[in-house]
Amino acid sequence: MKNIAIIPARSGSKGLKDKNIKPINGKPLIAYAIESAIQSGVFSTIHVSTDSEEYAEIAKKYGADVPFLRSEEMSSDTASSWDAVKEVIERYKELGMEFDNIVLLQPTSPLRDSDDIKGAYDVFIKNNAKAVVSVCEVDHSPLLSNTLPDNNSLDGFIDCNSSAPRQKLSKYYRLNGAIYIVNIKFLYDDTFIYRDGSYAYIMDKRKSIDIDDIFDFEMAEFIMSKRDC
Repeated sequence: MKNIAIIPARSGSKGLKDKNIKPINGKPLIAYAIESAIQSGVFSTIHVSTDSEEYAEIAKKYGADVPFLRSEEMSSDTASSWDAVKEVIERYKELGMEFDNIVLLQPTSPLRDSDDIKGAYDVFIKNNAKAVVSVCEVDHSPLLSNTLPDNNSLDGFIDCNSSAPRQKLSKYYRLNGAIYIVNIKFLYDDTFIYRDGSYAYIMDKRKSIDIDDIFDFEMAEFIMSKRDC
């Protein structure tokens, strides 16, 4: 099967300026997604979807394929990631290249590595899956969470059955944003991928930081610096 990695790297981040190319531990953030994709050996093409010539040149330097830029329409705040993915697929078709599966790798998950990509792809193949999405265990059980009324009363805040020791509570998981593997035919049938035929790939919480702001960035940088010691 032919697989394409798509790394979305729109310019103009509002939460953290130029987040996708911000240097972290000696490299631009986007480099980690490109390098892990290359090292995984899973892809025939590794594409960076960006609206910026500067970002495109950085992506090419680290080994990505950027034969075209993302359109203005797909670069707006209202465009979804899957719409941008479909644009990439259609543009490659125009170039005579077609793929069976796409793997969306957010550059904001720099602690995800090639082993994670290979592990998720193994789950995809083993289950003949339509989609595989990475998750990690939540830090705190949602059974211990609730909304509060205006007077901050704790009456009914948690169910009496949820007051068991933490070790005895059910495990809950969250999407961590690191890896999305989707069969292209399935994607065109239904962009809501959380259905029968879709499976989870469980990642370590320590590799599941999704950089949205400066706190996330500094946390990822700290973990990287310790890992490389």
